Amino acid sequence: MLILLAAHALMALVAPALIGLIGRKTFLVAALAPASAAIYALASTPHVLAGDGPTQNIPWIPALGIHLSFHMDTLSWLMLLIVGGIGAGVLIYCSAYFSPNAQGLGRFSAVLTAFAGAMVGLVLADDMMLLFMFWELTTVFSYLLIGHYFDRKASRRAAMQAIMVTTAGGLTMLVGIIILGVNTPTGFSISGFLANPPSGPIITAAAVCIIVGAASKAALIPTHFWLPSAMAAPTPVSAYLHAAAMVKAGVYLIARFAPAFSHLTIWVTLILILGCATLLLGGYRALRQHDLKLILAYGTVSQLGLIIVVVGLGTQSAALAGLAMICAHALFKAALFLTTGVIDAATGTRDLRRLTGVGRAMPLVAVTGILATLSMIGMPPFLGYVAKEAALEALIHDSIPTLPAWAGTLTLTTIALGSVLTIAYGARFCWGAFSNKTAAPTIALPTTLPDGSPAPTHLVNPDEFKKQSVRLTAPGLIFAVLGLLAGTTPGLVENYVAPHANTYPLGHTGHLVLWAGIGPSFWLTVAIFAAGALLIWQRRRVELLQQAVPHIYDTEVSYRKTMRRIDDLAADITAITQRGSLPYYLSIIFLALILGPGSLLIAGTAWPETIKIWDTPAQLLAVLVIIPAVILAARARRRLKAVLLVGFAGYSVAALFLLQGAPDLALTQVLVETITLVIMVLVMRRLPAYYSDRPLKASRWARLGLALLVGAFAMALAVIIPAARIHQRASIDFPEEAYTWGGGKNIVNVALVDIRAWDTMGEISVLLVAATGVASLIFLSRRSGEILRVDKDLPSTHKGAVWSTHAANSPAPQGPDTDAPQKTDSAARAQHRFRKWLRAGVTVAPQRRSVIFEVVARLLFHSMIIFALFLLFSGHNAPGGGFAAGLVVGIALIVRYLAGGRYELGEAAPVHPGLLLGTGLFLSAGIGLISIIVGGQVLESKIWYLTLPIFGDVKLISTLFFDIGVFLVVVGLVLDILRSLGAEIDRQADTGDTDTPQLSQDQKDVLR
Repeated sequence: MLILLAAHALMALVAPALIGLIGRKTFLVAALAPASAAIYALASTPHVLAGDGPTQNIPWIPALGIHLSFHMDTLSWLMLLIVGGIGAGVLIYCSAYFSPNAQGLGRFSAVLTAFAGAMVGLVLADDMMLLFMFWELTTVFSYLLIGHYFDRKASRRAAMQAIMVTTAGGLTMLVGIIILGVNTPTGFSISGFLANPPSGPIITAAAVCIIVGAASKAALIPTHFWLPSAMAAPTPVSAYLHAAAMVKAGVYLIARFAPAFSHLTIWVTLILILGCATLLLGGYRALRQHDLKLILAYGTVSQLGLIIVVVGLGTQSAALAGLAMICAHALFKAALFLTTGVIDAATGTRDLRRLTGVGRAMPLVAVTGILATLSMIGMPPFLGYVAKEAALEALIHDSIPTLPAWAGTLTLTTIALGSVLTIAYGARFCWGAFSNKTAAPTIALPTTLPDGSPAPTHLVNPDEFKKQSVRLTAPGLIFAVLGLLAGTTPGLVENYVAPHANTYPLGHTGHLVLWAGIGPSFWLTVAIFAAGALLIWQRRRVELLQQAVPHIYDTEVSYRKTMRRIDDLAADITAITQRGSLPYYLSIIFLALILGPGSLLIAGTAWPETIKIWDTPAQLLAVLVIIPAVILAARARRRLKAVLLVGFAGYSVAALFLLQGAPDLALTQVLVETITLVIMVLVMRRLPAYYSDRPLKASRWARLGLALLVGAFAMALAVIIPAARIHQRASIDFPEEAYTWGGGKNIVNVALVDIRAWDTMGEISVLLVAATGVASLIFLSRRSGEILRVDKDLPSTHKGAVWSTHAANSPAPQGPDTDAPQKTDSAARAQHRFRKWLRAGVTVAPQRRSVIFEVVARLLFHSMIIFALFLLFSGHNAPGGGFAAGLVVGIALIVRYLAGGRYELGEAAPVHPGLLLGTGLFLSAGIGLISIIVGGQVLESKIWYLTLPIFGDVKLISTLFFDIGVFLVVVGLVLDILRSLGAEIDRQADTGDTDTPQLSQDQKDVLR
């Protein structure tokens, strides 16, 4: 079953590339993914009917009892057939629906295919947590599909409504899943839970949470409003979302858990209230609509209420009718939406008041729509009729044990009224879509379209209809015909869906038949059709009556008001907490630290009997540097002074690491402090030399007091925490594990790339985001991928000879001293005598050039690169590693930049930093796949012993490539910062793009 998910994922990944190669035909290729799911379901039919459907179980998070567990029973078989079959038809439909030049087809094809894959995973999942994961994936993908036309406000608003409502319900459902997983002996296993469901108040609460999640997904009251708004999506999305995906996920969830919860009074009560109210409201709203898609959308809301009632009621006969209704609804709803899309594409409108002659001009489309509508309203011999009759029989003959008798009568009456409304809006759809209208509309049409342009008010001209492709008309016709064929063979349908219905604990086994004889259900059906015919005959009066009824309450309005109030509350809180003052933020954080953990520390902590001040007196020397350095830094008025003092403190901390026997940490600390010092100096070129006015005296004392409290608290933690340990520390086995499993003797490095590789993955991801954020702040207009090279940017006649004679026709020279006088020929010749030490030295202002610095940079650069490679490859067994090696390369690039300017940076590293960042992250993440391929866990080290010529015996460890990825990320980060905080600021200063403060002499000296 994982192969099915992999097929959808692979197809989603390659679809955008295929769009560029074969255009709309990509949808035909993408249809193979859901089609394979339907074929797999059909091939598994004998095993499913025998009760031994396919099962797959792969441990995922064993410590939490979460598995990649899949199982196909009757319900999941039916849903997989619907998801795959309807999905394939919709994708084939897409190949003719969209214009060849439509924008965003690559993204759309990928997301729609992934959406189908998420539904496949959802209906096959046998683990509650896995089900929730796919549940949320359908939410995300539906958000992207509904908001496909992102340039339209209606699409953006509809997408936001859908994701907000369904996510809120999904989180509530997650609470229920956690409760069930914790209180069930079989953990999160769905089949295990259903085999022996526990009971108790906590399980009842979980059942309510499950209903809330299903109600939000299935658009039940009061969350129903998001579904009609989702009609802003392209029609294929509407067809798939309404017929087979998203809303069907909510129905599936109720059908899956009803056998275990239907004995609960609260379960049945909520199911009946939500389902019946949704049935009536959706049918009533459908009669008010003039847009064909909105009629179908509110019709879907109504029918979902009906389906939820019959599958969630808890009796076997009702469940059998509900499963048949799920299948019938999928077929006729997909056919109706696809038909609407054909009409819209051919006529340019979906307004039933303007449509005329469609049935005569497009007979196959009319046949499709009429057949599907007949199934929807329950006309024999369609499957919709069979399912509805079975539901009426179940409600007439089966009581609801957990509720009084009148509840069953009220439910039956509500379903009858809902069926009357279904007949009325079904006829309204067919009349509006396919009838011949000769008179002007009796009700005023809108004067403007949603985009503000004038709306046509005349009837469409059938002679101007556009001819439609077979790929556009065939899928809907096939679905409509299948609904007819399935209705004529009700016994066959019953054989396939009855096994799941028989798992329900209440009632008796029903049957699906075309003719059940003359009885209460027969006469009730006759009354339903008579009342529906009356509404059709009096449709004009009904429409006027509905227009006269005021909107008393609308949950969508309540939703928007709630969201606005939340936004206002967030703005008020932000105004209080986000004041743009770093001291304010730090004070709040530190106060919370002191009042929270600090008060607990004072209240109930046992202090150790003895406190060891130091391990060696040499540590005191480092402390004697750190303390005055940080005090002077806090009192410094000049920014550069504060930076240098903090640097002294940082280097002293590195000395403490070294004295404590941590050379890896000491090396990293020194390298980080060096790079940080340079970066801070570069940043200060855009800052005033002095800090702003000092705070008031009272404020200074308050800050000092808070700082002393935080310092004392930190020292207290350092003393107490080691002595407070009650369990053996996890790192005690690191030395043995590092060598046995990680293949290295350097515990620090092995921990980074193996033992806690996931942490490292997160850290380098943060580094990548930080680099992107810094560059985005600096590159004001656009982030250019241009790499500054001497050969490219300087005229060939001036290479290496003249600094400023080409200044008027080429990029401005490097450095802040751009007001230097132009060089004479003799000065140019003098410059030429030592320019070869650095290739781009000629681009630097003479006042900034230092022959000693250039020579040193030239001599040290390659040695530093070799040293970095040494650290990289030896770091698994000795101090070093990818992080330290990347920092050394970064320092080497800094030296080249400071000596030769931004052009020298391009010569030293002629590569875009984004390439290094992306390659490094991809390499670090991709190395985890190697472990899976060879049968291990993600990011698990694999060791190969090789014998190579010259080198002899070699031990190759897979985490070396992970370390190389870290190395590339760090190099890319430093390079990106140099390009933004260094080269780009230089360019802005030279070209006058921004007001750049002049460097102080101290800053110039440090940069030199």
